[in-house]
Amino acid sequence: MRRNYGMAAEEAAALFLEEKGIRILERNFRSYHGEIDIIALEKETILIVEVKMRRSKECGTPAEAVNLKKQKRICYTLNYYRMKKQLMDTTAVRFDVIEVDKDLQCHWIKNAFEFQE
Repeated sequence: MRRNYGMAAEEAAALFLEEKGIRILERNFRSYHGEIDIIALEKETILIVEVKMRRSKECGTPAEAVNLKKQKRICYTLNYYRMKKQLMDTTAVRFDVIEVDKDLQCHWIKNAFEFQE
């Protein structure tokens, strides 16, 4: 059941981005270190999007779940993606979070965090 909520949230986020004119390149890109929910392209910038959903506010906001440990995993996975796709280190990358509520409404937080070593 939990996975179904996650899949619905990711689908809602992908549709939300596409409606904004963002091109989805990959969904659920995995490496040994972790997963990137959505990799997208906005003009010349690669967007690394973490999708988070909370059914209640008791556990905090969805964005608060993207802690430093999670950020590092995302960044390690991005490095693998860059290597696999032969992307230059100079390619612009932005880390965003999309919070999805129980009604599948999306709140887009651009530049949610910086690259973590």
